[in-house]
Amino acid sequence: MDQPVVQRLSGGRLHLSHGPIDVVLRAWGAPAAVVRAEAAAVALFPTILPGLAAELTELRRPVAESPRAAHPVARRMLAACAPFAPIFVTPMAAVAGAVADALLAAMRGAAPLSRAYVNDGGDIAVFAAPGQALAIGLAADPAHLALDGALHVTAESGIGGVATSGRRGRSFSLGIADAVTVLARDAARADAAATLIANAVDVQSAAIRRVPARQLDPDSDLEDRPVTTDVVGLTGSEVAAALDAGLARAEAFFGAGHIIGAALRLRGEVRLAGLARLPAP
Repeated sequence: MDQPVVQRLSGGRLHLSHGPIDVVLRAWGAPAAVVRAEAAAVALFPTILPGLAAELTELRRPVAESPRAAHPVARRMLAACAPFAPIFVTPMAAVAGAVADALLAAMRGAAPLSRAYVNDGGDIAVFAAPGQALAIGLAADPAHLALDGALHVTAESGIGGVATSGRRGRSFSLGIADAVTVLARDAARADAAATLIANAVDVQSAAIRRVPARQLDPDSDLEDRPVTTDVVGLTGSEVAAALDAGLARAEAFFGAGHIIGAALRLRGEVRLAGLARLPAP
């Protein structure tokens, strides 16, 4: 296994990478507090990938089968996904968000901070102390980093995590959403919910190309479930039907208190759950 890499970036940011985990973080506060917070994240980071790798077999099992988790980040993954059963989901749906949450918790536990974020490939754990605000860009197209809004996180908002999923993201999707962004109280829950809502943005159409997940990755936790590889053309009614299906799931999650809000995007159309409007750019 490769060794973790720590790099200082511009703008007070820190870059941590280890295998598939690629994190950018930043903290604000008194200079000594920021140093302690960063040191805590750097100290924790090398333990995460080996710990998760040791439990990978369990973490790829559906939550409905009661997988077991011992590593603290693995337990975060399982806890984030458990409320969504019996919908098919494995703890892997929350891995990036859970890593971000764990690093942010280590930073906040090491020193008092005014603001902080940990961005694990677009799944972001965020913190703002009372009276502070943190602006997070919202991506209309994660593949090309096209932003169509900025979210202002405050202590009063209750938002601790922002995650985006869809067929153009890093992971396979069962649905056809361009992007589903979810706001939740932590990044792991937002990560899992974004995955499941994006899966629900779907419609039966000859325009959609799918293959079993194992054809693309023999180790995929999705096994032989068909994942979307291409969408060559959709009618307006198909776009509307797919978004409405995803919106129904998002509203159910919102009603159950699992998420704070969600924005669903497909072919230039948007549906919102728990949000009066999309934040202005």
